[in-house]
Amino acid sequence: MHSSWRRVLVLVVVAVVVVLLANTYADAQCSMCRAGLTSVTNARFIRNFNIGVLVLLAPPVVIFCSIFIVLRRYRAADERRSSQIEKEV
Repeated sequence: MHSSWRRVLVLVVVAVVVVLLANTYADAQCSMCRAGLTSVTNARFIRNFNIGVLVLLAPPVVIFCSIFIVLRRYRAADERRSSQIEKEV
């Protein structure tokens, strides 16, 4: 059990390091947003817009991860129940 948590922790740390070390600019906006931002010369507005895009990305990620965790716990509980039934038989 501990090795699986360690593996997940190592993967998360590696992913964070890769994201932080990647200094390349990523065009994360859709084409309409990018076209609207090309006329803006205020760098602070563009930076805040990009942060807003990331903030709007958070709820779908949280929902997906929550569903994944619930399904994983359900599967583990189902496996425990089936192993208990096999032991009784």
